[in-house]
Amino acid sequence: MSTTLTIKGQITIPKHIRDALGLKPGMPVDFVVNDEGQVVIQPAAVTAKRKANRFEAARGQADVKWRTQELMALLRGEA
Repeated sequence: MSTTLTIKGQITIPKHIRDALGLKPGMPVDFVVNDEGQVVIQPAAVTAKRKANRFEAARGQADVKWRTQELMALLRGEA
């Protein structure tokens, strides 16, 4: 089975290949060139927990329950 490389350098991995590898949308994959020059696609090894981005790291950390009007007044310098 063949596929076409887009102008952005993207390809579609055929469904039967994704199913065989257990790939789901959003999963990281590794492309490896073996000794015979063949490209091997495999799920990326999960060696360490991914570092949360700065927004995910802060999510749920606030201990002050602001009301929208109070917060907007504070931000506008009205308080």
